[in-house]
Amino acid sequence: MAGENKVMFHEMELDDRLLKAISQLGWSTPTLIQETAIPLLLEGKDVLMRARTGSGKTAAFTIPVIQKILNLKNTSLHQCITSLILSPSKELCGQIASVVSELTLKCSREVRCIDISSNTNTQIQKSLLLDKPDIVVATPARALAHLKAGNMKLKDDLAMLIVDEADLVFSFGYEDEVKELLGYLPKIYQAVLASATLSDDVINLKKIVLRNPVTLKLEEPELAPSSQLQHYHLFAEEDDKAAILYALLKLNLIRGKSIIFVRTVDRCYKLKLYLEQFKIGSCVLNSELPAAIRCLSVDQFNRGRYQIIVASDEKALEKPDGGLLKGEEIGKKNKQKSKRKKDKESGVSRGIDFQHVANVINFDFPLDVTSYVHRAGRTARGHNQGSVLSFVSIREKPLLEEVEAHLSKGFNNQEVLQKYSFALEEVEGFRYRSRDAWRAVTRIAVREARLQEIKRELLNCNKLKGFFEENPAELAAIKRDKALHTVRVQEQLAHVPEYLVPGALRPSEPEASADCPAPPQAAKRKTQHSYGSAKRHKYQARRNNPLQSFELKTLKKSTDT
Repeated sequence: MAGENKVMFHEMELDDRLLKAISQLGWSTPTLIQETAIPLLLEGKDVLMRARTGSGKTAAFTIPVIQKILNLKNTSLHQCITSLILSPSKELCGQIASVVSELTLKCSREVRCIDISSNTNTQIQKSLLLDKPDIVVATPARALAHLKAGNMKLKDDLAMLIVDEADLVFSFGYEDEVKELLGYLPKIYQAVLASATLSDDVINLKKIVLRNPVTLKLEEPELAPSSQLQHYHLFAEEDDKAAILYALLKLNLIRGKSIIFVRTVDRCYKLKLYLEQFKIGSCVLNSELPAAIRCLSVDQFNRGRYQIIVASDEKALEKPDGGLLKGEEIGKKNKQKSKRKKDKESGVSRGIDFQHVANVINFDFPLDVTSYVHRAGRTARGHNQGSVLSFVSIREKPLLEEVEAHLSKGFNNQEVLQKYSFALEEVEGFRYRSRDAWRAVTRIAVREARLQEIKRELLNCNKLKGFFEENPAELAAIKRDKALHTVRVQEQLAHVPEYLVPGALRPSEPEASADCPAPPQAAKRKTQHSYGSAKRHKYQARRNNPLQSFELKTLKKSTDT
């Protein structure tokens, strides 16, 4: 409910066309960061805004940008690029451009926006830039490349510069690009830095980009409150993690859309192939995928084509075994380090707007507190419910303690990470199946899955369509290529027989009577399992708390899409 002194959108002196678009998006009241930042930006102040992920930072700077352009249209005599929005990854650039498109629905002729973050179709981008769109969205590297080529000129007309996810700009290796890019900008312009954290990198960026800024450090927790977002952890090693994940998914204890985080790209594919054996569909997201494929995966996930997305932690792409090995062990692993080209303009756990995510599962525990916060921030966005379940190995226990200490500060030192005591002995049948399936996904299987993906990308590549039309023999050769021996999907594994289901989750059977005798199959089961009546009573006592401690009622709040 809005506070007594809350400033509403219609009280911010926004253009009617902008207000209509906001209303059509269903934004009834501004979030705290929007309520605070938009009036300051409309006044022309430089702003450094810090707010937790999912708090509405993107709209907080795009609404003032559009309003400023509409104001300038009343006095400007020529078309020019008025605003430049920089973001560290292509996915985020696409997301920002999408928000701008939604907000300019009623004034699309007056306010034009293009996204040039992709490194393809440079000539098309050049022609679009020569038309001088009002807003340009780009990564620092792409913006600098076009500025150097003379495809866009900002020295005279740029009015606003926005840097989104500012704390990632330097960590993605853009420090030199940003410093050089500033030389192509006018001496006077309004600037905005938006970030989820106020790290040292943000402070350094603030010094070179902003002038006498207003710093908005909202007094709100980094993550949603415990009434909205529940955190669970359980101790499990490699074999157990796979079995537990399989059991949770097949028993429907995890419901709704889920993001599963792992540490390396190969583990993305290993987990995807593992789940496929049980007919559990998923898609992968990592920095080695082409930008178009990454954006398509996010879009398909958001539209409900996939219920599960397996994402790699981008920090770990630079270190073998996720940076947990030290000394001689690193030397041994270096030979196996992936030589595949990785896209530094990709980020998964940060910033991307995965919609309606009910669960975040840390299959591999994050390497630091910041990573945990941003992974968890993918769920419980807005007013939606969410949960985070983290698997923790023994050697990762110090990382767990760091995360707990950090999160408890924002909740009056209360315990935030609840222990999830999974009763693995109750799903022993799942464990046997899981071991075979996990071991079946060998390094060769992962490699061939990658080859299959590359082949599919070649056949769907727009750039190669002309080549294949002129060289049909080449296309036929690719299509005739021998089938790859990836992991075989066994249809029977998709079915979970009743005897594998823990007693606490089985439907209760009605007692037989003289008028209504028990069906033969039920009677047979009763005879076969009469010795376990005492154990069944124990199961019944735990029916409201399946598998000892997991609160099923919490997950029911998550909506399937």
